[in-house]
Amino acid sequence: MHLLSYNKICKIILSAMLVSAFASCDETSEIGSSIVDDQVDVVIDSVFVITGSSQENNIQYARTSNQLLGTIQADGYGDLSSDFITQLMPANRLLTDGITVENVDSIKLRMFMTEGAFVGDSVAPLGLEVYRLTKQLPDDISKLGNPSDYCTPQSLLASKTYTASVVGLSDSIADIYVSQGVRVVDVKLPRELGQEFYNKYTSPGGSELFNDPEAFAKWFPGLYVKNSYGSGRIMTFYATRMYMYYSKPDKVDDKDTVYHYVSSFLAVTPEVVNYNNISQQLSADVTTLASKSPVVVAPSPMGFDANVTIPVRDIVSKYKEQAGLYNVINSMTFRVSAESIENEYGITPPPYLLLIRKDKRDEFFKDAELTDNKTSFYAAYSSISKSYTFTSMRQYVIDMIEKDGTEGLTDADGEFLLMPVSLVTETVNSQTTVVAIVPYTETPVMAKLNFDDSKIKVTYSKQTIKN
Repeated sequence: MHLLSYNKICKIILSAMLVSAFASCDETSEIGSSIVDDQVDVVIDSVFVITGSSQENNIQYARTSNQLLGTIQADGYGDLSSDFITQLMPANRLLTDGITVENVDSIKLRMFMTEGAFVGDSVAPLGLEVYRLTKQLPDDISKLGNPSDYCTPQSLLASKTYTASVVGLSDSIADIYVSQGVRVVDVKLPRELGQEFYNKYTSPGGSELFNDPEAFAKWFPGLYVKNSYGSGRIMTFYATRMYMYYSKPDKVDDKDTVYHYVSSFLAVTPEVVNYNNISQQLSADVTTLASKSPVVVAPSPMGFDANVTIPVRDIVSKYKEQAGLYNVINSMTFRVSAESIENEYGITPPPYLLLIRKDKRDEFFKDAELTDNKTSFYAAYSSISKSYTFTSMRQYVIDMIEKDGTEGLTDADGEFLLMPVSLVTETVNSQTTVVAIVPYTETPVMAKLNFDDSKIKVTYSKQTIKN
């Protein structure tokens, strides 16, 4: 009991000493007085005029992340047709153990689409043709010319009528794909082609050829998958692969048995040249709207990006007028208002827009860059707010303030493009990372942008020193 009382007394004395010490500091230190008396204000500037216009986008890129196939004619949008020409990445190993060329039963080209990754009628019958390329594709896709020049009528491998459903597939295969939310277009190719691949792989130096994609493309340049007839649907395939099927007779307990094997040995990948041969004629309604208001329309060519002028000089000037000497930039955001354009097939706004400095666009895609939050940014479309909000622009405004104080700002510092893009992601240990940003070449998308209803917001903290 006496010990507890003693401890309480010691704590009271110690607290009194600390209060006394701090009181002495307040009386004698100007620094302490400044901290207590200074005022920190959070300032939000958002009264900026944003202007822009539509700009045709005629650029096509060789290495796209998907394959676009089909034809549509849609009121309020226009006509769009696409087929694709592509190299194929070989697997470094074929199934050959205990198997001969005679066991090669068939070969199939299989194109995969997520359920709903199309615009138009899912059951409309369309036709396709698959051609074997007879000459090498150029690395510079702008020099491609007409895809039909890379094959001949004699190099036709197969033709097929197809839909966006699982009609025509076996029940077992169809059930698997339906449960996974996947739709597939299967095209049976000549058995002789599969035997040719097998013989090439097992020939001297063949396995090395399959390990060298560049050398393989010189031997087998690729495929052209071409529309042959029909209209009413555009489909986006996220993967295209070639499968080899084997049948191997055997005996088990003196009973005749047939073993069946299948292996995927060729695929379209981001590393190979994969070109969507797009032909687009937008309706007069869309082109007239684009001449009056900023719109974005994809895919290209003959789509539209939107020019946008960020009033960077006004932003910096207003900041310097109000901020004073002691300040911190907290954030800069840019909300772009967007609305759907009425059309027959319910074509929606792009899922993502890239905001990129106009003079940086070409090198961004050529060098496969990611956004740096200085000259390039991306934002997702919100169907709730009907807008895209770019939220990571703090470093941009900091850089512009610094540049204004040294070399001075130019018109180019505020000239940007808004363009539809797709994000390529990877998920590892439940963490999803954006690994590539590519021009949007999936199902048709379009939107009208309203810059009068858009808003730039710059937030900063400023400290007022009281004497």
